[in-house]
Amino acid sequence: MTTELVLLLGIYAFIVIGVFLGDSGPIETFKKSAPRLAAKVERNVSVGYKWTKKGEQRRVPQWTKE
Repeated sequence: MTTELVLLLGIYAFIVIGVFLGDSGPIETFKKSAPRLAAKVERNVSVGYKWTKKGEQRRVPQWTKE
């Protein structure tokens, strides 16, 4: 019984560590997706995505001094 438990816990630990340290783990996924997220944020800031003036429904701001 102890041998099976040790083997199962070892396999479980191996899988969990593989998820966090492997190529498809959350750390590696974040590293690959961060540049894409930054590009989306930069585009949204440059065009004013979902920015509106009070009382107006215009989404794209006028980049002029008011």
